[in-house]
Amino acid sequence: MAEPSARHSDTEREEKKADGASSKIYIRGSSVLPPRDTPDQHSNKNRLQQAEDEHEDEEEEDKGKESSGLAATKQGFLLSQFAKSGRGGGRGGGGGRTAELSPPSESSAPSRRSKSIYTPLEQQVIELKQQHKDALLAVECGYKYRFFGEDAEIAAKELNITCHLDHNFMTCSIPTHRLFVHVRRLVSHGHKVGVVKQTETSAIKASGANRNTLFTRQLSALYTKSTLVGEDVNPVCKLGNVEDGDCGDVVLDPPDSFLLCISENWDKLKKQLTVGLVAVQPSTGDVLLDCFADGQSRSELETRVLKINPVEILVPSDLSEQTLRLLQSITNASAQADDRVRVEKRDRDEFEFTSAMNTVTEFYCHTQEKGSRSLSGVASLESPVICCLGPLIQYLQEFNLERVLRSERCTQTPSEGMILSAATLRNLEILNNQTDGGVKGSLLWVLDHTCTPFGRRLMRKWVSQPLTDPSVSERQDAVQEILESDSLTLNSTRSLLSHLPDLERGICSIYHKKSSTQEFYLISSSLSRLGLELQALLPAIQSQISSTLLRGLLLDTPDLLAPAHSFLKVLNEKAAKLGNKTELFSDLSGFPVLQERREQIQAVLDEIQDHRKEIRLTLKAPALDYTSVSGQEVLSVCVCLRLRVKDSTKAVSRYHSPFLVERYKKLLQLREQLLLDCQREWTNFLDQFGEHYHTMKRAISHLATMDCLFSLAEVAKQGDYCRPEVCENQRQIMIRDGRHPAIDLLMGEHNQYVPNQTELQGDARRTMIITGPNMGGKSSYIRQVALICVMAQMGSYVPASEARLGILDGIYTRMGASDNIYKGRSTFMEELTEASEIISRATERSLVILDELGRGTSTHDGIAIAYATLEYFIRDVKALTLFVTHYPPLCELERAYPAHVSNYHMAFLLNEPDIAADTDGMCGNFCAHVKMLQCIWGLTDALQFKFRTILTLAISE
Repeated sequence: MAEPSARHSDTEREEKKADGASSKIYIRGSSVLPPRDTPDQHSNKNRLQQAEDEHEDEEEEDKGKESSGLAATKQGFLLSQFAKSGRGGGRGGGGGRTAELSPPSESSAPSRRSKSIYTPLEQQVIELKQQHKDALLAVECGYKYRFFGEDAEIAAKELNITCHLDHNFMTCSIPTHRLFVHVRRLVSHGHKVGVVKQTETSAIKASGANRNTLFTRQLSALYTKSTLVGEDVNPVCKLGNVEDGDCGDVVLDPPDSFLLCISENWDKLKKQLTVGLVAVQPSTGDVLLDCFADGQSRSELETRVLKINPVEILVPSDLSEQTLRLLQSITNASAQADDRVRVEKRDRDEFEFTSAMNTVTEFYCHTQEKGSRSLSGVASLESPVICCLGPLIQYLQEFNLERVLRSERCTQTPSEGMILSAATLRNLEILNNQTDGGVKGSLLWVLDHTCTPFGRRLMRKWVSQPLTDPSVSERQDAVQEILESDSLTLNSTRSLLSHLPDLERGICSIYHKKSSTQEFYLISSSLSRLGLELQALLPAIQSQISSTLLRGLLLDTPDLLAPAHSFLKVLNEKAAKLGNKTELFSDLSGFPVLQERREQIQAVLDEIQDHRKEIRLTLKAPALDYTSVSGQEVLSVCVCLRLRVKDSTKAVSRYHSPFLVERYKKLLQLREQLLLDCQREWTNFLDQFGEHYHTMKRAISHLATMDCLFSLAEVAKQGDYCRPEVCENQRQIMIRDGRHPAIDLLMGEHNQYVPNQTELQGDARRTMIITGPNMGGKSSYIRQVALICVMAQMGSYVPASEARLGILDGIYTRMGASDNIYKGRSTFMEELTEASEIISRATERSLVILDELGRGTSTHDGIAIAYATLEYFIRDVKALTLFVTHYPPLCELERAYPAHVSNYHMAFLLNEPDIAADTDGMCGNFCAHVKMLQCIWGLTDALQFKFRTILTLAISE
């Protein structure tokens, strides 16, 4: 058969997998690249498609005839993405991403009555792949897992292993004991991975009617970035406590792994867009619900996405272009493929309210678990939230992780905390720095001294959602007591929190009934030990701890942890650590099925031992005994006509009697049946522990809170930190000797950061206009003021000698000069959009920071925009405002509003050019400082002279 000419192929088939560094957007079973990343791919059209067309022509001529062999062949033809590619394999799976299935030659083509050209295993894999087209399938084959077809090519490239041709498909394999390593690596690159296991055991299959057929295989688990929950992918099973750092090449879980579902609803009458959000973290059980109105810029959505920090996002296929651009800008924010957010497009029909409501009703109407959400409570949610909840339920059901959505206590809605917009989170570097997107240099980096994974997650929430209620003082009291108290009770409590495993993820894995025996023992023993040791500290806690918050947490936790001890007593420690489920339960009185199976096994063993006595008497060989060779028990004797030779060596001959062969088969069947029974009992055991999930979750929340309080106390121990006075009913910011927390820490312990004063009064001078030279510290100063306010309202001490602050309802910032290609905005457009959002949202209890507004356009236009905007904030909004500018006309606003506006500039010393401080008054021109510019930019003498001349002329005019 001649080769067909090259043609364009269907892009949804061909572009199955992008380059490792590109973001992926999955469309319900396939993946396509964002428009800018899509290569122009060509491939030879599958010759099997021609055979398929010929078969259709034959069907038209003779519709009564049907060929089973060709039909089986056609089944494989339809999986052109899953077929073998090229003529050679090699490392990384050869060249192209799209695989082809080449048919046999014309002479060997099957006739209409011939059998399928696929092996039984290949037929089985094809059927599995048809059911799970969007997943890379790792198929268990004895002692290894194998990938087939295009799955093999992708896995070979991502895992750096060899891919080769075997029968009809490309294939590669990984050993069973390394499954968790390779699955995690594939998932970290954005793939959905399915694990297919053999569902039959050899002994039970051998005794059945289908003993000569292929082992049955079924998909046992699916994994994506947000759903890495299960025994197959848990490093604890293989490595013990991974927190000690002995993790080798395992890709560990990120601190947060939220799955976010987004829906949009456009109201034509109100001309308003409403966005619904449901975020779930299957590994910890946290669920967030939200519904809000948003504008063209999608700033509200961006703020929530940045705070939630999802690793995977589900969206409808008809998502608006503006939202899609926003998500693309977020998914491409990291240069590392492992850090990219996985975005999957689902059928838009799933997001229709009627369809989603049917799914939600069916899911919650059968809920009878204690602590679960009722159907009436769910039905009262806003329609955009329902439109998210329905598809999310369907998605998690594929992974058997939907149970967490029933939990009412784990469901949260956005609190009434301080508003920190997406621009504020970025500009103030609260969660990540702006250099490489890492944590170092951010406010979170300064404050996070937690020693537990669940404490680390809570600290991120505290930093991104500062309080606006009197509970700020409760946290401050707790931090102050930890800082000043010499109580051994607090020191003991802190030491108890050290080196704990991730208890929050552990109990959630148990709740999903996906925990291994190793993980269960590690979690339950840790919970039990914590409960007992805190119980022993109760008298000291009651007498020594005065903080209301600390006392409540420490007194409540032991009772909540009490159930863990009863579950731990049932387990055999050695068997649990080895993963041996047949010896797992030390007392079988509560497991009658296992006890009966053990008795059956013992009865067969007794029969075998009695048979040994008979053989000894018959052969008159009292020393004759059973031995084990290759895992099989046999008799070792010299000769006997009644026995059948098993095998022999020069030194010894081994025999099987017919009775022993029959009893040994029965023994193997019972042992394998015992293993299945143990698995069922283990699942039931996990389900019983899951009844205490909400209690344990609450206890771990207490532990996380204590960990965060200890962390804030560590921050307060740094030099020159003070407890700020937070005034609920006042509008003011008074800071003495304030410093930028991150820069101060980065510069070391040499007091290099120059402290500054800040004083803003809501009813008096509430606006500071700040001028000064470039690189003089203006931006650092205004960031410093905002960060100190954030730290104070989350209950932390602050880097200052004294601070008195009113409670702010929000901090709004407009800083920097950059365009946004993904959103289609120029630098000037970005400025105006952010300024407009601040104008519409800021109140008199807000802090507004505007850094060089208007520099994205011409000088005259920029002055006009900056002047009008600042005057609006002074006269109408009346918010506390810090305004940085290089435009001298703006300083005239001090004369127009002398009671509310003050001019300041950054002063510096010429003999120490790095020292700058905030000083009263308007700053003059900087012609005298051209020498400093020469140091920075290396200006030549001629250029300096020209600069002086032009600047002098401009000033005189």
